[in-house]
Amino acid sequence: MIIRRSLTPDYINLQAFECAARHQNFSRAAEELHLTQSAVSRQIADLEQQTGLKLFERVRQRVILSEAGERLLPEVKQLLAQAERLMISAVATGQMATSLRVATLPTFGGKWLVPRLGRFLSSHPNVAISIESRSTQFNFAEENFDLAIHFGQPTWADATSTFLCRETVLPVASPALSVSIAQGAAGSFDEIPLLHLTTRPKLWSDWSQHHGIGLPQAYQGLRFDQFSMLISAAVVGLGFALLPTYLIESELLSGALTPLADLPMRTENAYFIVRPENKRTQVAARDFEAWLLEEVRTA
Repeated sequence: MIIRRSLTPDYINLQAFECAARHQNFSRAAEELHLTQSAVSRQIADLEQQTGLKLFERVRQRVILSEAGERLLPEVKQLLAQAERLMISAVATGQMATSLRVATLPTFGGKWLVPRLGRFLSSHPNVAISIESRSTQFNFAEENFDLAIHFGQPTWADATSTFLCRETVLPVASPALSVSIAQGAAGSFDEIPLLHLTTRPKLWSDWSQHHGIGLPQAYQGLRFDQFSMLISAAVVGLGFALLPTYLIESELLSGALTPLADLPMRTENAYFIVRPENKRTQVAARDFEAWLLEEVRTA
C-alpha cells in the first residue's frame, strides 16, 4: 500500500484537536500540552486546512465540535491510541530479543493458556509476549497479531490453520446442587435447571439427543455470553452447565464442580492455531505454536 505523505496528518495536530475537543477550550488544551494557546490554534488550523473541514464552532467562551469534527474525532482517538500502544509495546520489549502478539478466545486464554504460559516463558525468556482476547475472526493485516487461537472451522483469510484440539463438553454443577437434584428428582433429568451459552443455544438439545435423554427444558434457563460467566454461575449453584472439560480442570480438581453424570459429548468444531501467511517464518510464533501442540499432546 502506497501512503500519500500529503494526506498523512501531523501527529501533534491530531493531539491538539483531540485535546481541544475534550476540553472544549483552546486555553485548557494548551495547558495540558504545555503549549501556548496560539500554538494550539495554529495546529488545529493546519489540520483544518489539510482536511478542508471546519472542525470547531465558537460559542461564547467555548469551542464546540462541528458536525465534521464530531465525525473525525472517534478516528483520531483511535489513531492516537494505536500510536500510544505502539510506543508502549516498543518500550516494554526493551532488551528482549523478539516480541510475540497473540490473540485468544477470552475464557480459553484465562482458564487454559495463562496457567500453562510459565512453561513457555521459562524456555523462551527473551520473548516479550502480549496476549489479547478476541472472540471473532479479524484481519491480521489490520490488527498485526502474530498468532491466534481460534475455535470453529479451519478457515481464515490469508492465514494458515493448524489443528490444536477437539472440544468435549460435560454436564456439571456445584456439589450442593447435584446432591439436591439427585435427592429430589430421583435421578431424573426432567427438572434440572439449565444454564446456556448464548452463542450455542442448541448445545443442551444436541447433548440430550446424542445420549438419548429426554430433556423437555433443553432451551430454558439463564443465558450468558461468555464461558467464564457460565462457569461462575455453575460454581455458585445457579444451574447445570455443559462446559468444555479443558476450561474447568481446576474446578473439577478442587471439587467446585461435579459432573451430573459421566456423559461427555464431543462437539463438531475444534480449536486451531492460526498464523498469517506473511509471518510464517517468524521464529517466536513458530516456537509458540510448537509449544501449544506439545502442551495439548501431554495434557
